[in-house]
Amino acid sequence: MKQPTLGNPQNTIAVLQKYNFVFQKKFGQNFLIDTHVLDKIIRAAQISEDDCVLEIGPGIGTMTQYLACAARRVIAVEIDRALIPILEDTLDGYDNVRVINEDVLKVDIAKLAEEENGGRPVKVVANLPYYITTPIIMGLFEKHVPVKSITVMVQKEVADRMQTGPGSKDYGALSLAVQYYARPYIVANVPPNCFMPRPKVGSAVIRLDLHEEPPIQVKDEKLMFRIIRASFNQRRKTLANGLKNSPELDFEKEKIEAAILSLGKGASIRGEALTLAEFAALADRLS
Repeated sequence: MKQPTLGNPQNTIAVLQKYNFVFQKKFGQNFLIDTHVLDKIIRAAQISEDDCVLEIGPGIGTMTQYLACAARRVIAVEIDRALIPILEDTLDGYDNVRVINEDVLKVDIAKLAEEENGGRPVKVVANLPYYITTPIIMGLFEKHVPVKSITVMVQKEVADRMQTGPGSKDYGALSLAVQYYARPYIVANVPPNCFMPRPKVGSAVIRLDLHEEPPIQVKDEKLMFRIIRASFNQRRKTLANGLKNSPELDFEKEKIEAAILSLGKGASIRGEALTLAEFAALADRLS
């Protein structure tokens, strides 16, 4: 197997010039140009030669080369057709990589895991476009795709949001969803100069280890998440008002207030003060 060559900026620039590649703002393209960060991601994802890895947004194949050296199989899903000939070039000689030109939100990942990994869970690794981070991660969770862990580069404030608890200004629907499905921890903070072009914000690598069983039991998972979304849609409002005003929910005012009081909380409590377990209890009382 060839050694990765794309971690350094000169080689990245050479490839981009060779193909006259133009960065697409609509795809949120920022390519990694730091070998230390790349090594850190591979280590954090704990990729071994038994693993099948799903890489979302391989770009010109920088991280794909590193993954190919570490894993048994790499499936790289790239939405930008202009990058496909570049990937054919940069991944020439890496015979354990399959590139799929598709929008990852439309890919049947369970079917891919069946074809490429005998249905066993895959590991997801990605330098995610920031505008679509949440839909991609939530899609992986909600479809109950066979995934063991997700190690991704995201915007720093999104990483903070994923791992924070009640009472902080970053705490919200994303924090609760991530913590319901996985154990999050931030592996590294990554400054803008590690990318080309430089993003305007700091980034972080976060690893999400999926729970085999959710940490709390709830009768109706979908109802719980509707309640969570409603309680954070209007953060300034009390929890009771947030739930009453939500088009997604249809409960009488009295029932909502009684359910909140039965948690042992005052009527003026806000959603951001509730733990995941309390949201589950609230959903069970309302269901």
